[in-house]
Amino acid sequence: MKRQIMIGDVQGCATALQRLLEKLNFDPTSDRLRFAGDLVNRGGESLETLKFVHSLGTSAMSVLGNHDLHLLAYAHHYPRVRKHNREFEAILASPDSQKLLSWLAAQPLFWKSDKRRLALVHAGIDPRWDPAAAQQHAQEVEQAIRRNAERFFTHMYGDRPRRWKPHQPSQARLRCITNVMTRMRFCDRKGRLDFSSKGDMENVPKGFRPWFDFLHPGWADWTLVFGHWSMLGLFQNDRVTGLDTGCVWGGSLTALIIDGDERRLESVSCG
Repeated sequence: MKRQIMIGDVQGCATALQRLLEKLNFDPTSDRLRFAGDLVNRGGESLETLKFVHSLGTSAMSVLGNHDLHLLAYAHHYPRVRKHNREFEAILASPDSQKLLSWLAAQPLFWKSDKRRLALVHAGIDPRWDPAAAQQHAQEVEQAIRRNAERFFTHMYGDRPRRWKPHQPSQARLRCITNVMTRMRFCDRKGRLDFSSKGDMENVPKGFRPWFDFLHPGWADWTLVFGHWSMLGLFQNDRVTGLDTGCVWGGSLTALIIDGDERRLESVSCG
């Protein structure tokens, strides 16, 4: 069985990624890399990161993070996000731009393996969704991006609605699913989202808890891997593993390596 290597937020830190893969003796012919989203932005090497991950073909994939979606929206010239971004401009100016952006837009919002009872999302899961529901709702967003990306990115930004409901208007529903899976940190038992906090666990918003405290019972025998929450850092309990250890902020880049029945964590410093 191939090693499954799950990696936290790279955010354009290509040099750190290369050092981590060297430490792991990564072999693209026998290993599979699965990134927890946010491949790009802030680290200074976003173009290099995208080119490298894309070059690995079927040996690598990533779920979409909020920074990845921001790049795609930027590329579609959505006026509210066209504030100059040097790293994004380098990607758009590259001869490989269209190829890289098309590859990124084709990545899933959520990934799971029923056989391994293993799943991957960038930020979190609504407390009312089991693994099958999470995949179903993620696919709504994936299809919307492929069907009409311009329309999706025009309506993607915003903090409302604060709670997913099954019969919302289409664009509000897509925005809420996107916010859950790429931006969420705190929620309440009914899935209401909070965006007032950046993730300080010492100042949890009143009435809210970390989203994984309310995880649906259907995740009982799963490992759900996520990123996004650098202030939380490395986190593990019996159902979830958080891998965003703040590489872009001078922390570390962390991987969860699943090799048969063995699981271990490895990281490299990102000073």
